[in-house]
Amino acid sequence: MRIGLIDVDGHNFPNLPLMKLSAWHKQQGDSVEWYMPIQHGFPNPPLDKVYMSKVFSFTPDYWDFVNAKEVVKGGSGYCIELVDGKEVYHKENDTQLPYEAEHIYPDYSLYPELTKNTAYGFMSRGCPRGCAFCHVGVKEGKCAYKVADLSEFWRGQKEIVLLDPNTIACKEWKDILGQLVDSGAWVDFSQGVDIRLMTEEKAEMIKRIKTKNIHFAWDRYEDKDIIVQKLKAFKEVTGWDYRKMGVYVLCNFDTTIDQDLERIYTVRDLGYSPYVMIYNKQCVQRGSRLRKMQRWVNSKILFGAIREFKNYK
Repeated sequence: MRIGLIDVDGHNFPNLPLMKLSAWHKQQGDSVEWYMPIQHGFPNPPLDKVYMSKVFSFTPDYWDFVNAKEVVKGGSGYCIELVDGKEVYHKENDTQLPYEAEHIYPDYSLYPELTKNTAYGFMSRGCPRGCAFCHVGVKEGKCAYKVADLSEFWRGQKEIVLLDPNTIACKEWKDILGQLVDSGAWVDFSQGVDIRLMTEEKAEMIKRIKTKNIHFAWDRYEDKDIIVQKLKAFKEVTGWDYRKMGVYVLCNFDTTIDQDLERIYTVRDLGYSPYVMIYNKQCVQRGSRLRKMQRWVNSKILFGAIREFKNYK
C-alpha cells in the first residue's frame, strides 16, 4: 500500500500518532511519505490511504483536496471542539490507533531535525483532576494509569520528552520515575508536574532525574494554601531555585487580574519562575492589560528589572 501522512498542525512539534502509524505501516511492507498536493494530487493516481492528524482545536483544518482512496482523521483537534470558549469532547470523532500501532517504536525519521537524539512518548495517560479547562479527563479518563515502559519509545537518546498529563498521580509513579532515573538521559516533563500530589519521597526521586528545569502549575486560585505549602516543601528537598523551577499560571479562565498578580508575586517570592498561560488566547485582544501582563512576566529581563506590574509601561 501507498500511505500518505498530513500533520495538520504543521511540523513545529513531532506528531507521535503519525510517527507510530508510519512505523507500523513500514513494518507491513507499505511505503510511507508526507502527502504533497503537487506530488500526490489529481491527476496523479490516488494513494491507498492518507492519515490526517490534528492536536489543537484552534488549528484550521487541512484545506487542500486529498487524493486518496481512504482518508482517516484523528487527534484531539478533531474530537475536541471550542464552543463559547469551552472545550467540548465528541467521542464519535475520537479515532484510536490500533493496539499494534499504539505500542510500536515510533518512526523518528519523519522529523529528523526535531527528534535528533530526542525521544518522545507517554508512560502514563489520564488525570484524576477533571479540570474544566482541560480535555484529558474526558478523553483519557479521570484516573492516571501506566501505559508503557520507557523502552517502548526510548533507545538511548540523550533527551526524553515525556508527554504524560499527570505522571505522579499514577499509582505506578515510582516505577516510572525509577526508569527515568536509570536512563541517565535529560528528561523534559513537557506537561508539567502536579505539585499538589508532591511528597518528600517523590521529590527525592525527581531530584535524582537529570532535568534542566521542571514546571508545576497554579491553575485554580482557590488551591493557594496547598500549592504554597507544597512549593515550599519541594524547594527544601531539592535545594533548587528559580533558574530550574517554574510555575505555569493560568489566566483568563475564572480569575481576575488581581488574583493573577497575587499568584505571580507569590510564586516569585517563593523562589520560582512564574510563566503566564492565557486560556483561549485567540479571544484576547492584542494590547489588552492581560496580554501586557503576560509579556511582562514571560520576558525574564523585563520581569527581573521591573518588580511591580503597575510600573510596567
